[in-house]
Amino acid sequence: MDHPFSDTPLGRKTTYVDTYTPSLLCPVPRWDAREELGLAPDALPFHGMDAWNVYELSWLNARGLPQVAMAEIIIPCTTRNLVESKSLKLYINSFANSRFDSRQAVRNAIESDLGACVEGAVDVQVMTLSEAEQVPLWQPAGTCLDVLDLEVDNYEHDPQLAGTEQGADRTETLYSHLLRSRCPVTGQPDWGTLVVRYTGAPFNHAGLLRYIVSLRNHEALHEQLIERIFCELREQCQPRHLTVQGRFTRRGGVDINPFRSDFEDMPPNRRVVRQ
Repeated sequence: MDHPFSDTPLGRKTTYVDTYTPSLLCPVPRWDAREELGLAPDALPFHGMDAWNVYELSWLNARGLPQVAMAEIIIPCTTRNLVESKSLKLYINSFANSRFDSRQAVRNAIESDLGACVEGAVDVQVMTLSEAEQVPLWQPAGTCLDVLDLEVDNYEHDPQLAGTEQGADRTETLYSHLLRSRCPVTGQPDWGTLVVRYTGAPFNHAGLLRYIVSLRNHEALHEQLIERIFCELREQCQPRHLTVQGRFTRRGGVDINPFRSDFEDMPPNRRVVRQ
């Protein structure tokens, strides 16, 4: 049986193209993974965005002089498709030896091409390095689970490790830098910081951390993993309100940061220390 990603750039030997080629972008339908979670297209339990940070964007100006910049790409979770990450990296690389009249022209091209790929509106910002330097790093707010002194022996996905404790409802933010999963094609590790914010019965901190660690060998795309975590915490802990955000370390000059919530908007896109 062919692997589900065998026909995508992620599953093939790479030929790098350095002239502008929008056809490099490869869509991945969102509903394939959502069906497994029992989600309905017209009744998602969350809203949110996928925030991509691009660190290696370069093109030639009208006179042939190379330009370098960074980009922020915001893709709503309601688009029909997500974009396969390696294809985005190849697409971004394809700008390198092509001429564009302005930074705005580059932004317009990326916004148009990605919108066609994911079948929805996307927002793109192209920043000079000086502008990017002004964006502060993410400042942790809440409780870091990583300081817990736990004995852990389960590294296989187990949502039942998550649960609640007796006590009055609370609102709190919990985070961990121990999130790791695997690429479903290459098996390479994906590292990230997970942020969980909720209102409801108190989450058991040790159980939540054990659940996070149990994803260590789970295979999923970044966006799919965060949606799975959202759905499983919602089922196991039944909070009144829930937000789950993942900030994954970069690979190939790009990092991916899915945000899913049933009550709040995505906060400003701020890089964590490993990004």
